[in-house]
Parts: sequence; structure tokens; C-alpha cells
Amino acid sequence: MKNTGNLKVVTQGDREIVMTRVFDAPRNLVFAALTTPDLLKRWFGPHGWNLTECEVDLRVGGAWRFFSHGPNGRSMGMHGVYREIVPTERLVYTEAFDDFAHYGSALVTATLAERDGKTTLTNLILSPSKEVRDAVIQTGMEHGAAETYDRLAGVLESLSEENRA
Repeated sequence: MKNTGNLKVVTQGDREIVMTRVFDAPRNLVFAALTTPDLLKRWFGPHGWNLTECEVDLRVGGAWRFFSHGPNGRSMGMHGVYREIVPTERLVYTEAFDDFAHYGSALVTATLAERDGKTTLTNLILSPSKEVRDAVIQTGMEHGAAETYDRLAGVLESLSEENRA
């Protein structure tokens, strides 16, 4: 599946990828979905992938670890450490993929801005080098991220409905 147009992905500078998506949900729900293991397991990963291991130590210096299983027996592990946490507003953390640990860690700054009950999530991903950034783009990550955020939008919609009931 290709990016449906809801996710905007651009490169900036030599090492950065910026991903932006608007969700029809308040910022506190989006933040909870980004940081709560039970919620992450409901949406994290492209279609056909399941987050089977999800550990989140949500504190500065705390580690996170995800492990997913996908089609054809594929699997993917990733991990990082939280560097800054401003509840419902901002997360800064490192991100490394197990299979590509030799490339080093990226630094992700996720910001959430709410307006009229909708939340704009912006992820600024600072890669260790231009070569790593360009290699990540070439993997098709934009399509996987778009599918992942489509799944998140569905979970947020169901959470909003649960809160209204």
C-alpha cells in the first residue's frame, strides 16, 4: 500500500526526515497511544505486522523495546532510550533497528500540537548520516509509516468513541 496522502514525509538538511500527520483526536489520546504498551500493540506497524513485544519505561533515561512479526515469517526489533518527555506535548528518544544496529541510532523528536480537537503529530528524525537517512528513505519507510499511522487513526477513532460512550 502506498502513502494515502494523510502522511507528509519530507527530507530537510542532510540528515533529517520530517513526518507529519493530523489525527482527529485530542492530544492526550494521541500521546497515550504513542506511549502505552497495550495501545501500541493495537496499531504499531504496517498492515500484516503485529507488535508482539512492547516494553516502555516512560521516563528520561528509560528504555523502550519493540519486536514485531510480519508476513512470510519476517520479524523486526527496535529499541531506544527516552531523552526528554513532556507529557502530551513532546517526546525525544533514540531509535535503532536490531538488524541495522551498525548504522547507529537516530534521534526522534515527536511533537504534538492540538487545535480544534485535532492533533498534529510531527516526527523529526535525525539520522546518524546522510547515507543512513537516504538508505532509510529507499527502504520504502514512507509507505510503512503511512500504513502504521492509518492503523493509529483507527485506534484513536475507537478510543474517542469509547470515551464518548
